[in-house]
Parts: sequence; C-alpha cells; structure tokens
Amino acid sequence: MLDPSADQIRDWSNSVIELMADYLGDLRDRRVYRHMSSREIRDGLDSALPTKGIDFDGLLKVFRDTIIPFSRQNAHPRMFGYVQSPGTPLAAFADLLASVLNANLTVWRSAPAPVELERLTIDWIRQILGFNAGAGGLFVSGGSMANLAAIAAARQAKDYLSGRLRIYASSETHFSIAKAAALLGIGRENVRLVAVDERFKIRVDDLVAKITADLEAGYVPFCVVANAGTVNTGAVDPLAEIREVANRFQLWMHVDGSYGAFAVLAKSARKLFTGIDQADSIALDPHKWLYLPVDVGCVIYREPGIARAAFAHEAEYTRIISEEADEAFAFWDYGPELSRRFRALKVWMLLKGVGLDRLSEAIESNLACARHLESMVRGSDDFEMVAPVELSIFCFRHVPVQLKNESPEAIDAFNERLLVALQRDGSSYLSNATLAGRFALRGCVLNYRTTLRDMEILLDDLRRVARSLPTSN
Repeated sequence: MLDPSADQIRDWSNSVIELMADYLGDLRDRRVYRHMSSREIRDGLDSALPTKGIDFDGLLKVFRDTIIPFSRQNAHPRMFGYVQSPGTPLAAFADLLASVLNANLTVWRSAPAPVELERLTIDWIRQILGFNAGAGGLFVSGGSMANLAAIAAARQAKDYLSGRLRIYASSETHFSIAKAAALLGIGRENVRLVAVDERFKIRVDDLVAKITADLEAGYVPFCVVANAGTVNTGAVDPLAEIREVANRFQLWMHVDGSYGAFAVLAKSARKLFTGIDQADSIALDPHKWLYLPVDVGCVIYREPGIARAAFAHEAEYTRIISEEADEAFAFWDYGPELSRRFRALKVWMLLKGVGLDRLSEAIESNLACARHLESMVRGSDDFEMVAPVELSIFCFRHVPVQLKNESPEAIDAFNERLLVALQRDGSSYLSNATLAGRFALRGCVLNYRTTLRDMEILLDDLRRVARSLPTSN
C-alpha cells in the first residue's frame, strides 16, 4: 500500500473514477442532507488504532458506505446553505495532480514551475479586478487568512505597530475581521462597527462620524474594511465613497470580497464593484464563486512591498543565494504561511480550461436564480423578503395565512422550526440569518448546476414541509 506498482495505481484510479462519476451522475437523486447522529457515524468507522493495513477496496468501501451518505452533499444544486461552492471535476483532478507532485510553494527554488504558475494565476486575478500592474499577492487557505494578512499589511503601511489602533467595518462584516484584530494584538474591541442602511450597506456618514470621534479621543484610525458581498445579505458597500473617506483620513482600504468579488465578471453586477480596483488590499475566495473545492483563498495587495515589509524574515537556513531576482522570490515574504500546497493548480486549470466567458455565464445564471426567487416571493401571499437581493444571497421567510396576525416573535419561532424541518427533509437546504432583529431563512446560489426550476422547487419544499408543522410551540 505504501509504494504500489504502476498497475495497482491504475486499478485504484479506475475504482475512484467510477465512484466519482457515479456520485456526480446521480446528485439530483440524492438528499442534500441526511439527519444523523455522531454515534451513527462512529458505528460505521472502525475506531481501533490499526496495526495492520487493509486493502484499497476496503478503504474505498468506508468512503462509499459511510463518508458519502453521512455528509452534506455540497455539490447538490439545491444546497443553498451558507456560502458553499460545489467543486468541479476538473479541480478534483487538479488536486490529485498537486498531491502527486507534492510541491511546497515556499520559494522559487523549492518549486520553480509551480511558483511561476501561481504568480501567473495571481496576475490573472489582478487583471479580473482591474488592479494596477504592480499589484500582487498569493493564495492562502481562505478568506479568514486573507483578511488576517491584509490587516497585518495595513498596520505595517501606517507604521502603527503600537498605540490605540482602530479598524472600521460595517455591522454586517464577517467575524474573521475581529478575529484577525485579536490575533494581531489590536483587540476585538478596537474593531468599530459602523451602522448600515436599509440595504445593509455601510453608512458613510456614520463611518466619518466614528473616525472623527476616535481621532478626538486619541485613537489611531488605520484601516477601513469594505464589503464586496456581505455574508448575510450579499450587500456590496459603496466602494468608491469609502475610498474617498480612506484618502481623507489616510486609512488603508481593505475589501473583503471573499464571497462576492468574482461577481465582477457578471455584466449585470459590474457597476456594484466600481472602485474595487482602488483598494489597498482585497481578500477573495476562488473556493466560493469560482466554484472550486476548498481550500483556496487569495489576497492581493496594491503595493506588495508593504506586505513584504510586514512578513519578510530571514534565517541562515532559509537564505536564498541567487543572482536572479525572480529566482530569489519567496511567497513566505507576503503572508503568514511557509509550507503551502499547490493551490494555484486548480485555479489555473479552471481559468485556462473553462475560460472567463463560461464563468461569467455561470455567475450570471446564479444571479438570475436569486432574482427569480425574490420575484416569486414578492409575488406570493405566503412568503416575504427580509432583505433585497443584491448578488446571489437571498433572505426571506414563510408567513402562511394562519400566521398573518401573529407577533413577529411567533413568526420567527415558526421559521426556526421550519428551517430545521427543511434541513432534515433533505430535498433543499437553507441556513439562517438575523436581520434587524428578525429571524430569516437564508440561501446562497453558488452552483453552476442550479436552475430557475430549483428555486421553484425550494418554495414548494418549504410549503410542503410547513404543512406538517404546528404554527405555535
């Protein structure tokens, strides 16, 4: 098993490919989610520490009989929970090849071709966003790591390594910003949450007021975080206006585009992203709206030299001896990680193999699905929107006729029960959000397999499941 022959590898590969093809081929016939207990899963696994190995067929049987059925089916076209990409078969092969090569993308000399490929792919993303030619960055594990790296660079840019630092972000900002502040020693309490408007976008007037008040109180404002697609509603903050505020107060402008930034590829959404190219840094996740499997996030800096000043470190055992600047390049100078897998391969294979035209079509289709859901909800007498649809996230709730005169709290409680029942039913899957104090059913279309008909099935599923529920506790 440790060093199989070429023939054994071919046999294993055939078995895996057959399983993969069967799994993807009948996705629509599967339940998105199967209610399960931890005990049920453990019962399907041999928990004893193995001293002797088993054959490959035995390993694959556990994956087929226990892992697949007791997992949420994230590739299913009606998996609307959270911000979950489906993955692509092409990327699955890319991940396999990356593991075969086992390149460690620390510095150029460790993985010359993979490093060059990552730099090329990062530059393609730079072009997609419209950043200046000197911008650069790297692939990381996800948006949380990208946000951490960007805020570290922001602190370096202002040379504020101490003092009463302040970060500004809307109340809808992802919790990874506060987590980054804590990890960097800035403190969660120094992330100032700015009010949002009725569309859940940051209020620029409140941003200016909070910065001004903090300056008067002796704090050191150094960074403002703008959202290019919030996690709750998909709202895109007014990026150009935030850039003006950042210029006025000499702040680093970071854009968290982990979910939404790649929607810039869609013509119908492009105007929302006006000003994104003026950010000092941006976090975005190819493992979201490029449909890739986890993990692959990305951070891009408008001036990479600032990030290098924040992260570069040299020990004698890592000293690079080279006369060529390109061959002295080190990714570890631009982010927290040293060891890094060949994440770029699946991004490159997707962009090169699929192309921007087809990706743009897929993203437009996702946007159209969310708008179709919104249109159906607004035209119904038993559903209501809780937030407007901006990208592909939709927040709404079910209000059947018998609940029309009930309190908001009663409607909240009913929708909480409905969500749990829908998830256990398995035909469609939603998550939840709390908006303006009210509970909402929340979904996100992030799958190239999803169709307008799937949105109709979702509402049918909710009505069907709701009929089996009591309208009160």
